[in-house]
Amino acid sequence: MADIQTIGQLLDTSLIPQHNKEAEKNLRTIENEPGFALKLLQLVASDSPQMHTRLAGALYFKNFIGRNWTDEEGQYKMPKEDVKAIKREIIGLMISVPANLQVQLGEATSIIAESDFFERWDTLVDDLVSRLTPDNTKVNNGVLQVAHAIFKRWRPLFRSDSLFTEINHVLEKFTAPFLKLFESTDALITQNANNQAALKELFQTLNLIVKLSFDLNCQDLAPIFEENLGTIMAIFHKYLTYTNPLLVTDDDDEAGALERTKSGICELLQLFVGKYEDVFGAMLENFANSTWTLLTDLGPQPKYDILVSKALHFLTAVARSPKHAQSFSSETVLTQVVEKIILPNMALRTSDEELFEDDPIEFIRRDLEGSDSDTRRRSATDFLRQLLEQFDKTVTDVVWQYITHYLQQYSQNPGENWRSKDTALYLFASIAAKGSTERKGVIHTNLHLDVVQFFQTNIAADLVAPVDDVHPILKVDAIKYLYTFRSQLTKAQLSDAFPLLAKHLSSTNYVVYTYTAVTIDRLLAMTADGAPLFTSQDVNPYAKDILSHLFRLIEQGGTPEKIAENEFLMRCVMRILIVARDSTGPLAEFVLEELLKITAEISKNPSNPRFNHYNFESLGAIIKFTGPTNPESLEGALYEPFVLGILVNDVTEFIPYVFQLLALLLESNSQAPLPQRYNDLIQSLLNPALWESRGNIPALVRLLQAYMARGASEFMKENRLTGVLGIFQKLVSSKITENHAFDLMESVFTYFPIAALQPYTKDIFIILLTRLNGSKTEILAQRFVRFFHFLTGKEETGPDFVIQAIDAVQAGIFGELYTAVVLPDTLKLTRAADRKIAVAGLTKLAGFSEGLATTYHKAWPSTVMALLKILEVEPVIPKEDPLADLQTAEIDDVSFGASFVRLNTCKKRAVDVFPEVVDSRKYVGGKLKEAIAKTGGRVDGWISGELSEEARVLLRKYMQG
Repeated sequence: MADIQTIGQLLDTSLIPQHNKEAEKNLRTIENEPGFALKLLQLVASDSPQMHTRLAGALYFKNFIGRNWTDEEGQYKMPKEDVKAIKREIIGLMISVPANLQVQLGEATSIIAESDFFERWDTLVDDLVSRLTPDNTKVNNGVLQVAHAIFKRWRPLFRSDSLFTEINHVLEKFTAPFLKLFESTDALITQNANNQAALKELFQTLNLIVKLSFDLNCQDLAPIFEENLGTIMAIFHKYLTYTNPLLVTDDDDEAGALERTKSGICELLQLFVGKYEDVFGAMLENFANSTWTLLTDLGPQPKYDILVSKALHFLTAVARSPKHAQSFSSETVLTQVVEKIILPNMALRTSDEELFEDDPIEFIRRDLEGSDSDTRRRSATDFLRQLLEQFDKTVTDVVWQYITHYLQQYSQNPGENWRSKDTALYLFASIAAKGSTERKGVIHTNLHLDVVQFFQTNIAADLVAPVDDVHPILKVDAIKYLYTFRSQLTKAQLSDAFPLLAKHLSSTNYVVYTYTAVTIDRLLAMTADGAPLFTSQDVNPYAKDILSHLFRLIEQGGTPEKIAENEFLMRCVMRILIVARDSTGPLAEFVLEELLKITAEISKNPSNPRFNHYNFESLGAIIKFTGPTNPESLEGALYEPFVLGILVNDVTEFIPYVFQLLALLLESNSQAPLPQRYNDLIQSLLNPALWESRGNIPALVRLLQAYMARGASEFMKENRLTGVLGIFQKLVSSKITENHAFDLMESVFTYFPIAALQPYTKDIFIILLTRLNGSKTEILAQRFVRFFHFLTGKEETGPDFVIQAIDAVQAGIFGELYTAVVLPDTLKLTRAADRKIAVAGLTKLAGFSEGLATTYHKAWPSTVMALLKILEVEPVIPKEDPLADLQTAEIDDVSFGASFVRLNTCKKRAVDVFPEVVDSRKYVGGKLKEAIAKTGGRVDGWISGELSEEARVLLRKYMQG
C-alpha cells in the first residue's frame, strides 16, 4: 500500500513531460487503495513537501474527487469510511493551507457539495459558521472561500423547489453570522487604516464577502438583506469610493485587493439593478454617479481593466432600465459619456499594442471569441450600444462627430495618426452593428448609417493596398470589417475579396494572416436560404494557393506546441476542404501528406484541443470526399500514422478521433473485404481496458459497426462474438452508455446470421430484462422498444422469434412485458425513424405472429390500436429529447479530459432499416392483405370481431389504398 512519500514522488514525476503518462498511470493504479484520498489530503496540508508537489496533489485530489465521488446513480464509489473522513477533514484542511491550494480544494469541495449538500452533508453550514471568528482573518478567509466554492453553484441554475430548499437551509443558518462578520470587517478596516499588512488580509475578507453577497442573492433577495438593505448598501458604497495609498500597488498589470473588491461590488450592483430594482431603485442614482466618477478617475493601466469593465457593465444595466436611462437622454450628457467614458476606454492603448506584438494569439482570442467581455473596448461598446438602443438618432449623431474628427486627423498625417483611424473604425462598428450571429456576422445595422458606403470610402483602399503599405493594425481593421459586416455585402463583392484575402496570407504579421484565415473561414461558412453561399466552384481557383500558405504558416511553428497554437489557421484548412468537397481530389495527396505531418508532430505533446479537433475534421473531410474513389490508397496511407502512430503510442487525446476516422474509412469501401492489417485490429478493439475510457465508447461502437458491416465472418472466428456481447453487457449496465449498447446490438442482428446468434439470444434478453426491472430509464425504455420492433419487423427474425426468446427467460413473461412496457412506451416514440420501425414491427405482430394468434391473443386488439395511434395521432414532442446523444460536446467546450467530441465530417449516414416502408398506411394495408391471404382469413375475422367500428374503418381504408 502506497505511503505519502510514494504519492509525493509520483506527483513530482508527473510534472516531468517525458514521464508524465507513466506517473499518471501509477497514480491511477494506487488511487483505488483505501485511504488514498486522505493521504493525498495530508500531503497537501503538510509543510514538508515543496509547494509544486502540494499544488500537484491538490489538483490531483480535485480530479480524483471528480472521477470517484459518486456514480451516475449517486452512489459513493469509494469506501464509506473514506467518504466520512474526507467530509470530516476537508474544511479544516482547506482553512489551514495557502490561498493557491485553497482554490483547488475549494473546487473539490464544490464537487462533493454538488452530490451531498445538503441532505447527505447537513452539518456543513454549522461547521462553517462555528469556525468564523471576530478577528482572525486567515481562518475567516478560509471559511468564506469554502462557502463561496459551494454557494456559487447556485448562480447559473434554474429555479426549482429543491434548489430553494437548499438555499433556505443556508440562509437560515449562515446569513446572520455572515452579516455580523461583514460589519466587524468594516470596523477592522477603519481601525487598521494605517496598517498595510492587516488591510491586505481584510480586503481579501471583504472581497469574499462581496462574492458571497452575490451568491446568497443570485436567485432571490435574501430576507435579511432586504431587511437591512440600506445599511448593507451604505457599506458597499463606502468601499466603491474608498481610497487608501497603502492599497495602491506598484504593479501596473495585476489588479490589487482594492480593485478586485470594487469590481465585485460593481458586479453585485448589476445583479441588483437587473433583479431587485423595486427595492434598490432609490439608491441607484447615488451608485451610478459614484461609478461615473470612478470611471473618470481610473487610469489606462491594465490593472484597472476588470474594474472598468465591471463598472461599465453596471452602467449598461442602468441604461437598460427605461426609467433610469432617461438620465442619459440629452445630447449634452451623451457627449460627456462619449468623451469621458467611451473614448478613453475604446482608444488603443500602449498595452494593447504590446499585446498585438508580443502575444498576438492572445490578442486575437480576446477580440474574436468574446473572451474579451471583460476588456475595456468590449465593455465600452456594450454600454454605447445600450444607449444606442434607447436613443439611436441622438447617439448616432454624437458619435458620428467623433468618427469624422478622427478620420480627419488620420487624413492629415496617415503615418503618425493611424491610431485615430483605428478609433474611428471601432467607433463606427460599435454603433453600426445592431444584431449579429457567429455564423452570419452583423445581420441588423443602424438605419442612420450606410455600412457599404463607409467600407468603400474608408476601408477598401486599406484592403487593396499591398500588405506592407498599411500599418498592420489598420490592415487587421480592414479585414475585420469585412468579417464583421459580411452579411451586408453581396456574394459578388465577397467573391472579389477572395484574391485580396489570399494575398494577405503572405503577410509576415501574425495577427494579419490569422484574421485573414478567420475571415476566409467565416465567408465560406455563410449560407443563403439554407444552402451554402459558396460552393466548390467558387473556392477551387484559390484552394491550392490558400492551403499552401496555411500549411506553411502552421508548420513554421517548429515545436508541437507552437504548431498547434493557432487553431484559426487549421479551422480555415478544414473549411476549404469541406467547401471544396470531392473537387479536392487533385490536391488530396498533397493535403493528406501535410495533415499527417502535422498530426505526427502534435501527437508528441497534444496541447490545443481546438487545433486538434480541426486537424482531425480536415482528415475526415479528405476521407469523406476522396475515400469512395480511392479507398485502397487511403487505407494504406492512414494505417501506419493512425494505428502505429496514435493507437500503439496511446495518444489518449487523439484515440476517439482515430476510431471515428477509421470507421469512416471502412464505410467508404463497404463492399470490399477487410484488409488483413485492419482485420488484425479486431481483437485489440474488444479489449475491455479500451472500453474503460468513456470518451472512447461512441467512437468504438461506430468502429465495431463498420467492422461488422465489412467482416462479420471474422468475428465468428476465435469466439469474438462472445467479446462483443460482453461489451454490450457492460454498456447496457450504465445510464451513460445504454444508448450505445442498443446501437451495437442492432448492428449485431443486422450483420450476423441468426443461427450464429441463437445460442446468445436468451442471455441478451436476460441482461435487458434485468436492467428494465432494476433501473428503467426513459432512454432505456425507448431504445428497448425500438430494438423489440426492429427484431419483430425483420424478416430474418420476426415476431415469434422475439416472443420465444423472451419466454425463454421465464415462461409466460412475454405477455406482461408486452402490455406493461412495450405497448405503452411504443406510443412515446417521437422520432420519425423510430415510429417507422414500430410500424413495421407492430404490423408483423398483428398479421403474422402465431404467438399473438394463440397464447397471447388477448394482446392482439391492443397491438392494432397502438399501430393505429402511431399512424393517425401526431406524437407529443418532449421539450428535451431523451435520446439526444449524451456524449456529444460542442467544439467550444472541448478541453483535456472532455467527453467524446463528434467529428462533423464523420457523421454516420442514417440507415433506413425498413426501406420497403415508404407510405406507412399503404405498407400496413398491403401487409394485412398478405396476412389475410396466408392465414386463410383469420386476421380478417379478428378485425371484424375484436375491433371498434372506427378501427375497422381505418384498417379497411388502408387495405383498399
